[in-house]
Amino acid sequence: MKPETLTQFYTDNITNSDTPQNISNGIGHFNVFRLEDCLLPGKQVKYTRRDYYKISLIRGNILYHYADKSIEISGTTLMFFNPQVPYTWETISGDTTGCFCIFTESFFTEGMRGALNELPMFTVGSKPSYILNKTQEDAVMATFEKMLTEINSDYTFKYDLLRSYLNEIIHLALKTEPAENLYEHPNANSRTTAIFKELLERQFPIETPAQRFTMRSASDFATSLSIHVNHLNRAVKHTTGKTTTVLIGERIIAEAKALLKHTDWNISEIGRSLGFEEAAHFNNFFKKQTSTIPSHYRSV
Repeated sequence: MKPETLTQFYTDNITNSDTPQNISNGIGHFNVFRLEDCLLPGKQVKYTRRDYYKISLIRGNILYHYADKSIEISGTTLMFFNPQVPYTWETISGDTTGCFCIFTESFFTEGMRGALNELPMFTVGSKPSYILNKTQEDAVMATFEKMLTEINSDYTFKYDLLRSYLNEIIHLALKTEPAENLYEHPNANSRTTAIFKELLERQFPIETPAQRFTMRSASDFATSLSIHVNHLNRAVKHTTGKTTTVLIGERIIAEAKALLKHTDWNISEIGRSLGFEEAAHFNNFFKKQTSTIPSHYRSV
């Protein structure tokens, strides 16, 4: 599962459009579209990572597959996608309309403070979708309309303005959540746990059968963090209520499910990519975690 590049996005999704010149320049890339202009007849949205960020306002009844989860949504939803997580979506019924913008991290951070991966909606494992009420829908749609107008203007500083509109949408989403959900690290235990989780997520997604998940034990992570394994285990248990081993196992299972459902790799290849040299060991681990075997999970 190699990530889709910006060039591939324009080739596969935008009709009668030349690839913009600012894909690879120093300011990063940004563009905005109406969803209905990009829904080509019979086009199946590929399940894969993208090497760019995306924010979508979608109206309709759709099913989206995000990492190992499949979630049905209806009404108007604001959705955030990051380059670390593979995804696709499909229409269940009725028409699907809306807008979306795509952008690179370098575009967002040009002249800005902070990093995209520090925002809750772009954190791996976080909530990627926000159901909007009518007032929120109108506000987000109005901002997308301003983006659509500005992207075609000759204004010298239009990308600065577009960056402001992008932040406007992000902050509207942040304001839909209670303040207590915007998590900060109050102590050393939570900070250690956050770093552990980040190191864990950096090993995913698995994109080819030749890729290997190598840091598989608490000791591996403790060595990388230059701390004693007992300190890591205590911090993780105190913060999450789960052991380090359980969290590693849950993440391996999540990736295994995604690979079983969305690749044609054989089960031995999937097992090896996840650190199991013997197919029997992968089968036993998967069954212990899910109460079923990989081949049965893939077939249902």
